[in-house]
Amino acid sequence: MSDITLILLAAGNSSRFGLPVKKQWLRIGHDPLWQFVADQFNSTALFSNILITSHIEELSFMQGFCDYVIVEGGETRQQSLKNALENVSTPYVLVSDIARACVDNTLIQTLIDSKERADVIVPTLRVSDTIVYGDNTIDRDKIKRIQTPQLSKTEALIKALQTDEEFTDESSAIVANGGTRHFVEGSEDAHKITHIHDLRKLPCIKGPSTATLVGNGFDVHAFETGREMVLGGVKIDVDYGFKAHSDGDVAIHALIDALLGAAGLGDIGMLFPDNDDTYKNIDSKELLKTTVLRLHEFGLVIVNADITIAAEAPRLGSYKAQMKSTLAELLHIPASRMNVKATTTEKLGFIGRKEGVGVMASATLHYYDWTQN
Repeated sequence: MSDITLILLAAGNSSRFGLPVKKQWLRIGHDPLWQFVADQFNSTALFSNILITSHIEELSFMQGFCDYVIVEGGETRQQSLKNALENVSTPYVLVSDIARACVDNTLIQTLIDSKERADVIVPTLRVSDTIVYGDNTIDRDKIKRIQTPQLSKTEALIKALQTDEEFTDESSAIVANGGTRHFVEGSEDAHKITHIHDLRKLPCIKGPSTATLVGNGFDVHAFETGREMVLGGVKIDVDYGFKAHSDGDVAIHALIDALLGAAGLGDIGMLFPDNDDTYKNIDSKELLKTTVLRLHEFGLVIVNADITIAAEAPRLGSYKAQMKSTLAELLHIPASRMNVKATTTEKLGFIGRKEGVGVMASATLHYYDWTQN
């Protein structure tokens, strides 16, 4: 049984990355980067447990992709690490950043083989260029580029992080706390993704799959007098609306489910629970905007969408064009790739009795092709 837990830090906002996609959600084939990296480490069979930190809004989505333990991250890298350490029971912990996607097995084994030599084992790279600080030229042989992963004694790392001072890596915290540090030779392949151009320096990753992802959605809402009706993002001129927690826009709700279904991200109730007062009477267009933003951050691009509205009342023929343009704008696609249809149920069922409206929706997505940047 291994005496090492692996912690992978993936809770960041990718604020410096420069793409609409969060770097941890770049797709390698079908897999998001964070899962690809976790699987690479897991294939070594060197760890008793693997913990992955996540942004709080992504916890449930990440858990749906894998069997790894997903831990809520914090506002900073250090807070995320402290949260993860609460789940560690092994004497050693290896900490790495998801942004280091190509950590080879040789480096991992070198760190493990050196684990008794200090409180923290750190991979470093030499500096080959001349280094100037202010007006002074510094001896480059004394300069080291610090990398992750770093292997620490768990107790030493926990003690070192019991401070409000922020450190950029584990070894700095441990040394500041009086601990010991041992350097080993790092790897150029373990380059960290910070900016777009860094992607070209990673030999182990390939581009996203070119597969088309398809999702379906279905929703119904009963009528309720005294409410304003909004359907497909458009106000309908009738004296009744929908009974719902939000504004009841059944077309947008079905469309959101289709988008989430194609993305494998659950359903509208998971993203916007109807027992949360945040969404009481909310404009469903805002829900759709949030959904589209989430898809983009998760490395997905909307190709097209189609909705079929089943309604005996109200009559919708004169509203379809406006719905089409409104929804296309919200999805960031041309109107030619947004389709809106309206039909009846030939007076059958609750729809036929003019008690409510039902909508079916479908949507297709593909992965954001980061190789073109």
